[in-house]
Amino acid sequence: MPVTLDGKLVVAISSRALFDFEEENRVFETDCDQAYKRLQLERLEQPANTGVAYPLVKKLLAFNTEAAHRVEVVILSRNDPVSGLRVFRSAEKARLKLERGVFTRGRSPYRYLNALNANLFLSANESDVREALKAGYPAARVYAQSMVNASQHPGEIRIAFDGDAVLFSDEAERIFQASGLESFQQHERKHKARPLPPGPFKPLLEALRALQQAGEDSPMRIRTALVTARSAPAHERAIRTLMDWNIEIDEAMFLGGLEKAPFLREFEPDFFFDDQTGHCDSAAAVGPTGHVLSGIANERAEVVPE
Repeated sequence: MPVTLDGKLVVAISSRALFDFEEENRVFETDCDQAYKRLQLERLEQPANTGVAYPLVKKLLAFNTEAAHRVEVVILSRNDPVSGLRVFRSAEKARLKLERGVFTRGRSPYRYLNALNANLFLSANESDVREALKAGYPAARVYAQSMVNASQHPGEIRIAFDGDAVLFSDEAERIFQASGLESFQQHERKHKARPLPPGPFKPLLEALRALQQAGEDSPMRIRTALVTARSAPAHERAIRTLMDWNIEIDEAMFLGGLEKAPFLREFEPDFFFDDQTGHCDSAAAVGPTGHVLSGIANERAEVVPE
């Protein structure tokens, strides 16, 4: 029978999200791809330092046992195939069981997400993340400067999500941006029984549900949190939406505009996803963070002045 990834949680990840290749990337940006390739070959036997998403990947792979292969992690990189040698060599020395990779030598690799049926794409490249989101895949630009503590909660993966423009669409956020808080709250109170349209990360939350239901043979567990600027009365529509999707989360924080970082510090996520750069900037100081470049807050960022 042919090999298939059906039924597995598939995470596609760039080399810079998994390993710390920031120094090498500066050579690529200031010199040329040949200089970058030479440097990577010179350092072939030198394992790269771990990157922002390394702890998350390591924990996800721990879901795989001899009895059940639940997670597949695939390198999806703009690197050239030769430079990809160091990526796999670094993964081997880090004891990460990675078997598959796609290397596109400078071309955007997002098109291969379809062939992989990927549930998540993590990359340090903003344009690749935007293209992946437009194509309908959960994707985030990793904050390379994020604080990472790889030793916390060794038997549990903790993932935190923003609400609007991440788990949910930005329908309500657009009302807030156009008319202010009072109109937003009135709108959400009026429509509290109508589920919010799904946002880009709903498919990931659904895929994680299968891991949450893993049997006793799994050494890992998943804990999820909703961390949102919403407050009462707008909280009800968010909760009812999750109920309508038949998705349970473990913790919900309705912060009413309070800074999210102190709450994330207490939750200690292995990854946090948010669409707002301000929230991401502060969250990166307490844990691994990914910027979801979707919704109205990021449409403005795409506008290039003439």
